[in-house]
Amino acid sequence: MLTRILPALLIAAGILFLGVFIKSGIDNFAYRDRVVAVRGLAEKEVMANKVTWPIVCKEVGNDLTSIYDKITSNTAKISKFLTDNGISADEILVQPPQILDLQAERYGSNDRPFRYNVTSVVVVTSPNVEKVNKLISRQTELLKQGIAITAGDYEYRTIYEYTALNDIKPGMIAEATANAREAADKFAADSKSRLGKIKTASQGQFDISDRDPYTPYLKKVRVVSTIVFYLED
Repeated sequence: MLTRILPALLIAAGILFLGVFIKSGIDNFAYRDRVVAVRGLAEKEVMANKVTWPIVCKEVGNDLTSIYDKITSNTAKISKFLTDNGISADEILVQPPQILDLQAERYGSNDRPFRYNVTSVVVVTSPNVEKVNKLISRQTELLKQGIAITAGDYEYRTIYEYTALNDIKPGMIAEATANAREAADKFAADSKSRLGKIKTASQGQFDISDRDPYTPYLKKVRVVSTIVFYLED
């Protein structure tokens, strides 16, 4: 009799344990679908560390030789103004003059008082943004030397850049992750759950933009990370 009951008990116990394991597996599978996706934002204001400043002069006339002499004189005066105020020679680039023959234009008018319009550009590229900004505000001093600086041309606008992104990336990513976890913790608490491990995480592109239109040398760096957390009871 005992030999018949024992195998039956073992089979029953096996079926019971199998049911428990199956239930546990189903529960684990179900919990894997319980997730919360959040975004973490990090922003930082930085000072540009590179400036490109084109100093533009235009001369008009009918004699190219005299225009060339005037352009050469202006370029020398501008270069001296820059070096006298702390800009090194390797930060100064003198571009070849651009000559526009107004009479050669197909649809141009022949009654223009001058035939040639010559543009000369001296470009300053420097990491010393503050020093260059001071010189930009003083460029009217060149007027005393008879040099008319052309301003307002979008083609020759001053460009400010921030090139040290790798230095601040780790800190900003950590901040974005912490902000995402804070939002996820709040969601988990509101839903009577606990925050589990990270399921997936993706880092957005870093965006660098001007803080405002009036101070282009101040930059706003921004990144958004998207993180998916498991939720647990």
